[in-house]
Amino acid sequence: MKKLCLLGLAVGLASLPVAADSKTAPIENKDAFIAHLMKQMTLEEKIGQLRLISIGPEMPRELIRKEIAAGNIGGTFNSISRPENRPMQDAAMRSRLKIPMFFAYDVIHGHRTIFPISLGLASSWDMDAIGRSGRIAAQEASADSLDITFAPMVDISRDPRWGRTSEGFGEDTYLVSRIAKVMVQAYQGKSPSQADSIMASVKHFALYGAVEGGRDYNVVDMSPVKMYQTYLPPYRAAIDAGAGGVMVALNSVNGVPATSNTWLMQDLLRKDWGFKGLAVSDHGAIFELLKHGVAKDGREAAKLAIKAGIDMSMNDSLYGKELPGLIKSGEVPQSDLDNAVREVLGAKYDMGLFKDPYLRIGKAEDDPADTNAESRLHRAEARDVAKRSLVLLKNEKQTLPLEKSAKIAVVGPLAKAPIDMMGSWAAAGQPAQSVTLFDGMSRALGDKGQLVYARGSNITTDKKIVDYLNFLNFDAPEVVDDPRPEQQLIDEAVQAAKQADVVVAAVGESRGMSHESSSRTDLNIPETQRKLIAALKATGKPLVLVLMNGRPLTIGQEQDQADAVLETWFSGTEGGNAIADVLFGDYNPSGKLPITFPRSVGQVPMYYNHLTIGRPFTPGKPGNYTSQYFDEENTPLYPFGYGLSYTDFSLSNMALSSTTLNKSGKLDASITVRNTGKRDGETVVQLYIQDVAGSMIRPVKELKNFQKVMLKAGEEKVIHFTIDENDLKFYNTQLKYVAEPGKFNVQIGLDSRDVTQQSFELL
Repeated sequence: MKKLCLLGLAVGLASLPVAADSKTAPIENKDAFIAHLMKQMTLEEKIGQLRLISIGPEMPRELIRKEIAAGNIGGTFNSISRPENRPMQDAAMRSRLKIPMFFAYDVIHGHRTIFPISLGLASSWDMDAIGRSGRIAAQEASADSLDITFAPMVDISRDPRWGRTSEGFGEDTYLVSRIAKVMVQAYQGKSPSQADSIMASVKHFALYGAVEGGRDYNVVDMSPVKMYQTYLPPYRAAIDAGAGGVMVALNSVNGVPATSNTWLMQDLLRKDWGFKGLAVSDHGAIFELLKHGVAKDGREAAKLAIKAGIDMSMNDSLYGKELPGLIKSGEVPQSDLDNAVREVLGAKYDMGLFKDPYLRIGKAEDDPADTNAESRLHRAEARDVAKRSLVLLKNEKQTLPLEKSAKIAVVGPLAKAPIDMMGSWAAAGQPAQSVTLFDGMSRALGDKGQLVYARGSNITTDKKIVDYLNFLNFDAPEVVDDPRPEQQLIDEAVQAAKQADVVVAAVGESRGMSHESSSRTDLNIPETQRKLIAALKATGKPLVLVLMNGRPLTIGQEQDQADAVLETWFSGTEGGNAIADVLFGDYNPSGKLPITFPRSVGQVPMYYNHLTIGRPFTPGKPGNYTSQYFDEENTPLYPFGYGLSYTDFSLSNMALSSTTLNKSGKLDASITVRNTGKRDGETVVQLYIQDVAGSMIRPVKELKNFQKVMLKAGEEKVIHFTIDENDLKFYNTQLKYVAEPGKFNVQIGLDSRDVTQQSFELL
């Protein structure tokens, strides 16, 4: 009987009141198995499979189990442990057809062990490290009975006002596409049917990072060429890598919400790209079709979504209510419903749940005694990945690394902030298990040096902002102010600084300031922290800024005041130790920015690979009648790909194997990189290509490859890049993916701004 239970549908079907040909189809044949199963399903059971229910007050667990047993729910999300999910799978096994449930969660940058936020992972430019973070996340999530994650998030973000910038991998199509592939393969392992793997559901399809004004949930109005060239490739890369699912975006695309966009979901995703997997709406998105103004009522909203190809309704309120009537009336063809059900069942099959509904739940006697046990974490790996994600932005007079014998003042509202260290979407991470900056530095020093701590300021003195950040966390607010007057906090920090040899100030954003629905009009560090920095600078002590943030900030003034600036993003469970590794020189920073830092919010959007224009501004030349802002420098504060080291690197002149390239040929671009400093270190050698003259305007440059290389002090190495026709292709005005004959510039550098250049011609 237990064996039958584990076979899902191969359980007593012969005894059920179903069709005469009800012999169980071989489970080894996916299509036949699912086709046979669907013949047994009632209309209500089919609709039930399309309902993805959120665990929460609106649907208590007892009611959920009752609905599951009745065949009215296909999956849940936000239940994250085996004891939570086992009773629900038990309920599914009591249902008429015993179709297993799946359990989903937002595992974005770690599950129990929290790795750096996605923007931090991208800053490593280290595909092995990024893949390692995803593989560990999958292992931890699957051990907690989770089957699928709504990740990776691969939305291109070029407007840092958008709060979800923190959740993605930056501004560049090529880099994000590389990471998308790596993360999908890491989550799914050899197969999503393996017990230690989970299915990836890439999001947010599509173009969510281009919301107008950087304001979350806003509209996206974009030319087809820009879509195909810049914003769509990362989703395609994830799907080509085998992602089993797609989460559909909340925004509209050229006037049609993604959730009802037949062109997006059917023509592009399924027909052009050949996607065969599961399409899931975002939370409540089908109901929101009413608010978008494309559906007059819930019935029409459900109709639009199912016909567009939305297989599962997350936090469903409409599929369960409206689809029975829509099917019976003929307004929604049975084939549309069956297509959706087939994809849901197919995903469950691919996750191995029909062979074993308890594949990731396991037996109760094997449950961990303590779900949050320290032994379940992967601290060493998290520390290693985190230190690779840190980006050194400034280091005057070799202020860093610090001496471990020094007396150091550690100040700032983020120096002892375990919850902020984890960043947004920290899954099942526990703040109590996070290593803060203060703790990490204290451990690194041991009894050699001395730390003096002062908070110095609150995150912000704007009560309205604090109330906003705590709105969803009123039981345990994330932002807790020190009630003392602002000046008293600053004075205390100044006194600590005066006692010290050097000051380390942890400043930036709380994690809630870089989150869903946390768009900003101002990218400055909050004013009270800026006052603190100015006061610390006035002491004359060397000042190191440790930035914690989920987006580029406009820190021109703070950069001028600081002797060193280290961008740490939100670096995860082991963040404090990783930052200390860099501050004290136990690790030589190697991170590079995956996104441009503007000088002011007025420059936004600012990104390195902008299109060529007829009147470009040239630094150092008169700006009249050129494309510029006359009241500020027109260059970024820090360019894409930028990041310093404790050593120095130099590049030789580039060599091309040929000055011409045939369409079927290959060209080698080589360059010698040398570590000219006194420390061993890593850097990222970056290859950019410019199409000099095309049938339409083209970017000033585009990242096409990169290599991260470790060199000992004094060592040099020749780096080779292979260039072929595919590196030169783009979507033209007819949306054909082509490479046009003509001149191309090859640029190689250690960031996108300072490059050496050679040219060749495509014949």
